[in-house]
Amino acid sequence: MLSANVLMLFPRFALALIFAVLLALCPARAQGADELDTLNQEVARLYQAGQYADAFTIAQRGLALAERLNGPDHPDVAKSATLLAVQYRMQSRYGDAEVLLKRALAIREKALGPDHPDVVASLSALAFLFETQGRYADAEPHYKRSLTIWEKTLGPNHPNLVQPLESLARLYRMQTRNADAEAVYKHALAIREKALGPDHPDVASLLSNLASHYNTQDRYADAEPLYKRSLTILEKALGPDHPDVATPLNNLALLYRSQSRFADAEPLYVRSLAIWEKALGPDHPNLAVSLSNLGGSTTRKAAMAMRRHCISARWLSGRRRSIQTTQTSRSR
Repeated sequence: MLSANVLMLFPRFALALIFAVLLALCPARAQGADELDTLNQEVARLYQAGQYADAFTIAQRGLALAERLNGPDHPDVAKSATLLAVQYRMQSRYGDAEVLLKRALAIREKALGPDHPDVVASLSALAFLFETQGRYADAEPHYKRSLTIWEKTLGPNHPNLVQPLESLARLYRMQTRNADAEAVYKHALAIREKALGPDHPDVASLLSNLASHYNTQDRYADAEPLYKRSLTILEKALGPDHPDVATPLNNLALLYRSQSRFADAEPLYVRSLAIWEKALGPDHPNLAVSLSNLGGSTTRKAAMAMRRHCISARWLSGRRRSIQTTQTSRSR
């Protein structure tokens, strides 16, 4: 049976999940592998803690140990090579990362077969590396092949297909392949709604992604009901003051602001600001999102909210400059 970590492999602009997948693929089996497993776990811990230099050093040690224990073509070598490749990517050493990821893919294909689910780990990491560099033509076939493997393994409508579908849709958006992205988002949304029901919080995230896709195309009439539905789902599921509600409030406010519907946007900004301050404290960086957006408003209500929430001179000075810049631009 496939592990839950493997099935949840595809990242949303993050590589931490790749670590979870890699560490689940090949658990230590022999006594000599215990040290290797410990090193790999330490790489993941250091990476997630932001200690990238230390993670790089440990990853190098891990690959050398894997090769010494198992020879150059063992799946454990593929795992350690991928962990080191992620460290190279963090240093923007993309060529070094690509060499290791291609090696890991070749090892797994030879050892496990080209359609084995574990091969998806290498395909996903390599596709994400290409995507990071803007090499979309190289990334696409790897994402598509990953998706094909999962469809063959799980069936065409399995809920775990949603994440690889989202990766493919994201790639299409980056290439302005709007019709392709829309079709993939809708397919993912249909799968998730059928699996979880129309009012599940995970449905809200897909609705927001599709709405954002419409918004970037100035398809405001298509985006608005999706943003509203996403907000309604989260309010109902989590409560009106939950921190996760603040983001869809901001999304909807931005949509209104794009249409110069400032009277509709402003109360949403103010509400999201209040939610974040209550949940995170008045000094949390996330408040900058609503403060920056609210800074475009010139009403007395907005000014009062700004004064109430800008608790430091640095914040207040920055937001005043934002308001002055916006006012100057509008007066021209």
